[in-house]
Amino acid sequence: MPNLATLRRAGPDDAAAIRALSRAAYARWADLIGREPWPMVADYDVAVRDHIIDLLEINAELVALVEMIPKPDHLVIENIAVAPAFQGQGHGRRLMDHAEHYAAESGFQEVRLYTNQRFATNIELYRRLGYHIEREEVVSVGVVVHMRKTL
Repeated sequence: MPNLATLRRAGPDDAAAIRALSRAAYARWADLIGREPWPMVADYDVAVRDHIIDLLEINAELVALVEMIPKPDHLVIENIAVAPAFQGQGHGRRLMDHAEHYAAESGFQEVRLYTNQRFATNIELYRRLGYHIEREEVVSVGVVVHMRKTL
């Protein structure tokens, strides 16, 4: 049986699954930065209501998600999370493409995201996808790297 991959918009009933997937996907970074990354502690009951969260499912199993926030002049990718068993298979890249397509269809000419400076592999992936570092911001828990891409 072939893998049937589908994308769908999350609803309130998906908040617990989104939380579980985000916690699993980001757990590997906790030791590196000495705390749980923001997506591990976010309030997904609120996020599902206030943001756009699209879910990638394969054979009805949640494997990845992208959380997006429309701003007046750009789209923010707030969170990309891929279940550990499905990492390294191109699902994150597929969701980045999806977010950029959504942004273009919505009339945005720019996509922005941010990540922890210590997540070097993520920063390199975003650079390969055409994002560039706009600025770095020192905050109480580390350095946030702000990146953007013009569509």
